[in-house]
Amino acid sequence: MMKYFTLIILCMLFSCGNKEDILLPKAASTIVKDVNDLSPIYIFFRVNGKDTLAEVNRKNSIISTNWILNIDKRLPLRLVIPEVMKLQRKKREEKAHKNEKAENYYSYADTIGKNLAFIPFTNVFYKMGKPIGTVIYFNKKNEITVNSNGIKKEDLKNYLLELKGKSKEVSFCFDKEMSYGGYIQNKIFIESLIPSKANVVENEFVF
Repeated sequence: MMKYFTLIILCMLFSCGNKEDILLPKAASTIVKDVNDLSPIYIFFRVNGKDTLAEVNRKNSIISTNWILNIDKRLPLRLVIPEVMKLQRKKREEKAHKNEKAENYYSYADTIGKNLAFIPFTNVFYKMGKPIGTVIYFNKKNEITVNSNGIKKEDLKNYLLELKGKSKEVSFCFDKEMSYGGYIQNKIFIESLIPSKANVVENEFVF
């Protein structure tokens, strides 16, 4: 089973024609297992002297398909999210070949199911900056604060449930220095809070 799992990942990562490694994020659950009619997009981890760079390869992307973003988990969000925003903007602004049913997904490796897994982010609008209102912030150490006050992961669901019915909106925010791998793990945790996060805005903030 492990050999089959490895082959799946290798086929995904090397399908761009260049035999280069992307270290995918890992998690212990699958949000979405199967995606059909897809185009792979790759964001590679690069080093130039002391600088870390994010290199995008979207040669095989087709606007009308589901986009799978395969992103190296070592990259910081400050480099990843601006590139994701550019890709989202291109797809959202396309008119001629637009497909309203086409989704965007991040890929990651499910270490329990031994399969490639996906998490959708089609409706997320990213902002580089701090929002106004109630801020749930994940720092690069994966600690959580609510308006600068620390909160345990196991208590966050109850906190959101208490806010239900109140008029103020809640925003999920992430440290710009957080690794992309840490971000995906937090995204999967956030998915587990549904439906308690019903009053959370679709925007995500990185600062």
